[in-house]
Amino acid sequence: MFFIGTDRQAKRAYGFDEIALVPSSVTVDIDDVDVSTRIGPVELKIPFLASAMDGVVDVKFSIALGKLGGLAVLNLDGVQTRYENPGEVIEKIRNVCRKKQKSSTEIIQKIYKEPVKEKLISQRITEIKKGGIRAAVSTIPKNAERYSKIAEEAGCNVFVIQSTVTTAKFISSKQEKVDLNKICSQLKMPVIIGNTVSYQGALELMETGCWGVLVGIGPGAACTTRGVLGIGVPQVTAIVDCAAARDLYFSKTKRYVSIIADGGMITGGDICKAFACGSDAAMIGSGFARAEESPGCGFHWGMATSHKNLPRGTGIYVGRSGKLKDILFGPAKTDDGTQNLVGALATSMGSLGAKNIKEMQKVEIIIAPEIKHEGKIMQKRQGVGMGK
Repeated sequence: MFFIGTDRQAKRAYGFDEIALVPSSVTVDIDDVDVSTRIGPVELKIPFLASAMDGVVDVKFSIALGKLGGLAVLNLDGVQTRYENPGEVIEKIRNVCRKKQKSSTEIIQKIYKEPVKEKLISQRITEIKKGGIRAAVSTIPKNAERYSKIAEEAGCNVFVIQSTVTTAKFISSKQEKVDLNKICSQLKMPVIIGNTVSYQGALELMETGCWGVLVGIGPGAACTTRGVLGIGVPQVTAIVDCAAARDLYFSKTKRYVSIIADGGMITGGDICKAFACGSDAAMIGSGFARAEESPGCGFHWGMATSHKNLPRGTGIYVGRSGKLKDILFGPAKTDDGTQNLVGALATSMGSLGAKNIKEMQKVEIIIAPEIKHEGKIMQKRQGVGMGK
């Protein structure tokens, strides 16, 4: 702890750029590395989830990622369930972002005023299931009880309850508390809840009966929560603290709740560090928004961009770097670490002597804030590599 003033202490927190992973005395052939993971009863061949953002996930993208071994999460509060033809609406949003109009947030807010049509919840889940893969959906806490019943009836496999900050304890003189314990106990499908960044917050969410906890407040490329609200914890510290809560909870209950790093991971290196800090899976937004299969076609906007009173997201252009398969499995055509994410993870694990995700969570970590720049002066001068 550090003193930031008289009688006021603050904890030092770390982000991905401030640490490095230390190779051990043993290396593992990458062909022998297992990158699979589990979230409750759901096994994933690759430990990647796609964020429930309208510029990232639609039915087509869900099927594409599912067939590659991951899991895409469809936003039940987004345009996919508000409009019969969401493609036309997304094109309007892309045009607004493309022109960088000052009124873009206002226009997006207007688009999201269209009410959710509950028949479309069932329809989208059915369309995903027809692709022969699992269906995962997300909604905000106040809609969770009602939408979860509709989703389960439609055959949904994973249900996500998500907001900027979600806690097991909620105090309000006007709103009725969402009973997370009740929802988790009544549903047959596994529930993931988020987002949180603290040890105690994660521990209390696990006690609701969920199978996964999303970790990350404000680190996403299209998120402005940290600037608007001033809240958040750098991802390294947030993941380590929440993973510690998971381990304590498991030691007491023998029930393993997965930690899912959500946001702030730009390169394969960031993803590798997230797993080393204790993550069981990684939820990717902007990295997948670059895929040719993404509905945003390279445009990406935050989940809370459409908030009617206090937007905490913005529209950005992340570009298009290739097919989803290339982004996940390569071969990489760029040198900035944004392609062949599975290959990067497997290679890093092999170099660190980790045969699986569990072993990856135990590798040695050092504080190294200059690790990205050491010896890289020529790359900086020529504008190559290092996330140019």
